[in-house]
Amino acid sequence: MTQTAAMQWPRLISSKRLGLEQYHDPRAHTRSDFQRDFDRMIFSSPFRRLQNKTQVFPLPGSIFVHNRLTHSLEVSSVGRSMANVVADGLRSRYEGEEWVHLLQHLGDITATGCLCHDLGNPPFGHSGEKAIGTFFSEQAGRNLRGELSDDEWSDIINFEGNANSFRVLTHQFAGRRPGGYAMTYSALASIVKYPFASCHAGSKGKFGFFNSELELYRRVADELGIPALDEARTRFMRHPLVYIVEAADDICYQIMDIEDAHKLKILPHEQVVELLLEFVPEERREHTRETLHRVSDPNERVAYLRSTAIGILTEQCAGAFLEHEQEILHGKLQGSLIENMHSEEARLAYKHCTQVAYAKIYSAPEVVDIELAGHRIITYLLERLLEAVLHPDEYASRLLLHKIPEQYETDAPTRYGRIQSVLDHVSAMTDVYALDLFRKLNGHSLPAV
Repeated sequence: MTQTAAMQWPRLISSKRLGLEQYHDPRAHTRSDFQRDFDRMIFSSPFRRLQNKTQVFPLPGSIFVHNRLTHSLEVSSVGRSMANVVADGLRSRYEGEEWVHLLQHLGDITATGCLCHDLGNPPFGHSGEKAIGTFFSEQAGRNLRGELSDDEWSDIINFEGNANSFRVLTHQFAGRRPGGYAMTYSALASIVKYPFASCHAGSKGKFGFFNSELELYRRVADELGIPALDEARTRFMRHPLVYIVEAADDICYQIMDIEDAHKLKILPHEQVVELLLEFVPEERREHTRETLHRVSDPNERVAYLRSTAIGILTEQCAGAFLEHEQEILHGKLQGSLIENMHSEEARLAYKHCTQVAYAKIYSAPEVVDIELAGHRIITYLLERLLEAVLHPDEYASRLLLHKIPEQYETDAPTRYGRIQSVLDHVSAMTDVYALDLFRKLNGHSLPAV
């Protein structure tokens, strides 16, 4: 499908809520609809559960490292700051337009998108996603291939946390209202990093919504004026704020993983200092070193440099967005905001951090251990729970079905729906809950007699 029309800011910023369209009220209130989105997520159960989900390192013992919740809060803070800089630049650019006041909401929409971006991730970090996908493509789940359509099969062998986040926010689970969390269309579009169906996942296995939510995303895209990129309407342009959510996420996980590795003594202090100093422009580097000499605590020294690096990256990414705004609105931008930063110094420093992270952090024994354990736990839970929902009349199945919350539709009319009910349940588990259920089902943890 050839598409030349650009997306337009007045349509892209919509306070209409999914599932509550008939109640749309454009009047001003004490809190904007976008601020309500943010507050709704802060108080939601899926967001609270992130506190017991692994980010990279095992959940903290004596040394605190990031979990999914602290990561999401930090991403939200960086995203809001970046979006506010962008909004200031756009207000100057579009001064005099009758819709320019809408740009004041970019910070709140982005902050909410950042809070939501990891809601659909299963326990045990990214290995949890891989465990689900490979269960169906390489293990016992392969036997279900003949019972699913090509699109349904593609959804589960490429299970993706980003697509699951959109489902968590929009699906009407049993007993819930239409529209799921009834978020604004703009907030929903801001989290869909890969706006295409799983049939386009490719070798990286990335996509933005399951086929069960395809029609919902089409509705969101139509309301916001996000063009489709194919005749089948299974691929779309990105909402512009996705670029900011993505950049905030990339900045936080990369820099904070370095800081966590320093706290855990995976990376030595001097190496971390030199890594983070690379972000500082040459003309400011000597002043930064002088400031470091006045701080003796190693963690505080790294925290100061972390803050400096994040500030530089936030400013650079906001500048990249403003510089390439028209390419973004036309769906033509190649690469991420980080890849399009004006400062070669910042780009090279970020690349160096990435190289060190893959060489030293993601292969660290404690990281590999949690991946191995998580893979075993999730695989076992999938085996047992799928057996229960697909053969509900068996005695053991009836017992196990009592363990699955009623909101998950284990009696769905289709095979795909029942499989999704298990994936909904498992992906919502915290690390602690998944481990506890694994032990109980194995008979390793019994109630006190």
